[in-house]
Amino acid sequence: MTTLPVRLVAGARTTAPRTDVVVVGSGIAGLTAVLRLSALGLGVTLVTKTVASSGSTRWAQGGIAAALAPTDSADAHLADTVAAGGGLCDPAAVRVLVDDGPRRVRGLVRLGARFDLDAAGDLALTREGGHGADRIAHAGGDATGEEISRALVAALEGVTADERVRLLEHTFAVDVLTDAAGAACGVLVAGPDGTQELPARAVVLASGGIGQVYRSTTNPPEATGDGVAAALRAGAVLADLEFVQFHPTVLWLGGGARGQQPLISEALRGEGAVLLDEAGHRFMPDLDPRGELAPRDVVSRGIVDRMGLTGSDHVLLDARHLGADFLSRRFPSIVRRLAEHGFDLAADPVPVAPAQHYHSGGVRTDLQGRSSVDGLYAVGETACTGVHGANRLASNSLLEGLVFAARLADDIAARLAAGELSPGATEERPGPAGLVPATARSAVQRAASSGPGVLRDEEGLDAASTALADVVTDAHHHDEVSARVDRPEWEAANLHTLAVALTTTARARTESRGGHVRRDFPREDPAWRRHLLLRALPDGTLDLQQEDA
Repeated sequence: MTTLPVRLVAGARTTAPRTDVVVVGSGIAGLTAVLRLSALGLGVTLVTKTVASSGSTRWAQGGIAAALAPTDSADAHLADTVAAGGGLCDPAAVRVLVDDGPRRVRGLVRLGARFDLDAAGDLALTREGGHGADRIAHAGGDATGEEISRALVAALEGVTADERVRLLEHTFAVDVLTDAAGAACGVLVAGPDGTQELPARAVVLASGGIGQVYRSTTNPPEATGDGVAAALRAGAVLADLEFVQFHPTVLWLGGGARGQQPLISEALRGEGAVLLDEAGHRFMPDLDPRGELAPRDVVSRGIVDRMGLTGSDHVLLDARHLGADFLSRRFPSIVRRLAEHGFDLAADPVPVAPAQHYHSGGVRTDLQGRSSVDGLYAVGETACTGVHGANRLASNSLLEGLVFAARLADDIAARLAAGELSPGATEERPGPAGLVPATARSAVQRAASSGPGVLRDEEGLDAASTALADVVTDAHHHDEVSARVDRPEWEAANLHTLAVALTTTARARTESRGGHVRRDFPREDPAWRRHLLLRALPDGTLDLQQEDA
């Protein structure tokens, strides 16, 4: 059994003044939390890996889902979300999402986000896979995340003049600090001011997803799962890790393509684009009555199956019938990016294949964003609220970050006002400290891609476990291993931790459900309508538990 570190090697550090809350991450979830906490009069330090406008939010193309049309309803949105979630959604969490969603989206408009409007001046709404109504609000055609990020960052600039709000850019969150009782009491960071302890009464992890665990992903380079790994080291329970969403239509750039790959939004299929195999046959209607607008796990599995039948490494996305004028107006970013790679969406079908896109699992939280560690909150893709179940419904992710960030901010403020959240001084956790050489990153990604990748089986998962067990996790004790106490090593340690955790849960779930597809157990098993919960014990071993949904 692989032993994981319960803290990362970080060396000497200084201690910064105490604040009320430290928020890690500057996507929609982190920025919303900071703005709300600031409005409630709390002191906040925002830690972001690069700059405030970076992260996954700005890459979101399709839009944000909410029942905004008079002909739509929260109940219908709930039904679609639960149907996509493979029997594992938490209905209470989904109810919070769909009921509060429209109000929060309109709040973005009041904040200054410029969404696309229809001829009547109302929000223009479109449809994506799994939705039974037009409820996707978008901006700039296909630049929704970028516009939301712009509006939130502009609002952030308005509050950082307040001395109670501090922004630390180009700063890496190394670990969650805990006190003698195991409560979160701050964050250990490394940035331009060196390595520092940031003491706080509450910690919010909003650091995004895990995409860089895989060789190919739609996620930006910053998505190394730092928040999820740090929470695990701090003792928090993780849930539903095995449910990884592979986006069906990512531009195929050849078998050697690595890193962040160009996403072709599901909204394009919502407007009528279709999937063809290399012989020109439209295959999705043969597999599901919803065709290309089936939920993402269904479409991804359909593509992979068709690739296997035809011996191809990609399929084709055909949007030629939509016309050049419509495509350039509705999807300007996609048209421009495809052109950079030599593809004309209006003239030819473009090659696509599934790639890692979103993680439905993460740090398990309640409806207020609380994790199992007192004072530690998680939100956005870092969290597992129960909204997504086994498979996220398209465009629910931005909404989840928006809704639950506001809820956790209110909860923190209420608890602070009640005299709660008073952790003690930082105490170093006993157990193994870790440092993984940056050179191991490619081996970790290779193991994750071939083990808990888009199609899984016992042989591949066993091989991944063996490969991951061979990775050096205490490089600071090995003279023959080249490693520095620095961000590349910390990122490699986080990726390794998450690859081990993913492989552990994927091996345990002997069925196919949602984003978890096993070739050796190809059908959904009613006995597996349960959650897998994972936590790290003080000695660094993993404890896996099951809980009925």
